[in-house]
Amino acid sequence: MRVLIAEHDYLVYTELLRKAAPHIEVLSSGDSAELAKMAGDAPVWLGQPDLLANLLRQGHKPRWLQSTWAGITPLLAEGLNRDYRLTRAVGIFGQVMAEFVLTYMLVHEREVLARLVSQVERKWDDRMGQSLAGRKALVVGTGDIGVNVAQFLVPFGVELYGIASTPRTLAPFVEVGALDDLPRLASEVDFVINLLPNTPQTHDIYDAKLFAQFKPSALFINVGRGVAVVDADLVNALKEGHLAGAVIDVCRQEPLPQRHPFWTAWGLLLTGHSSGPSSPRAMTGLFADNLKAFTAGEALRGEVDFAKGY
Repeated sequence: MRVLIAEHDYLVYTELLRKAAPHIEVLSSGDSAELAKMAGDAPVWLGQPDLLANLLRQGHKPRWLQSTWAGITPLLAEGLNRDYRLTRAVGIFGQVMAEFVLTYMLVHEREVLARLVSQVERKWDDRMGQSLAGRKALVVGTGDIGVNVAQFLVPFGVELYGIASTPRTLAPFVEVGALDDLPRLASEVDFVINLLPNTPQTHDIYDAKLFAQFKPSALFINVGRGVAVVDADLVNALKEGHLAGAVIDVCRQEPLPQRHPFWTAWGLLLTGHSSGPSSPRAMTGLFADNLKAFTAGEALRGEVDFAKGY
């Protein structure tokens, strides 16, 4: 079995994969022309969706493609071949994403940024910070990562609500509603955490009408996809006090253009798409397990339904 690796960290992945699956032949390179030559000889690809999409555009046809990202948007571009099995990275981002969300929830409750401003101004800031205990959080997108985020918040006494494609009963959530329930639930919680994938149904969900439903003390955290947010509406909602703040990790255009209003929006913190650093070791473990299943003709973890886009 030949496996093609198309990754910026291809040297690390190559070494790890050769140790994890010594019986396979690994093809890898940091040169795009070399990768294109190798692609025709490898039925299985492992790597970044943006690099793999370039190979698909050149007419190469894998049997199975394993993404090293949780998101697979570049591979869903119109006109690209979809006659192969596609799996996305699952089960490896839960803790790091939960740590990110928890960090900024605590930053919000303890008013860390306001205290920093006080220090810069040499003002003694003796206000009492608040606790997460008893706060309500809405996790919009209750897949693998969303459930992990929720589970990490349980020990802090956070009351958890969720949004999924259809209503369901799912621990540890008090309630999991559908997208139609988003305005109602968003109006009742202290934190709204977006984890939705990029699909036609999830574009522009967070608009002026929805932000107007938020509690004025609420924090919005977007670690899903930038296309879910109407940027100008978020900036205006912050300005008008419809919500207290926003932590934006993902944007419609990355890097963010210099003149974009997010740079100067009051109460908005940009974190530069850093919420989910990947672990090559964990990713290689997932791939090795999926490779065994693929060889045996069994179900693959994280297999994508092209019709749904995730």
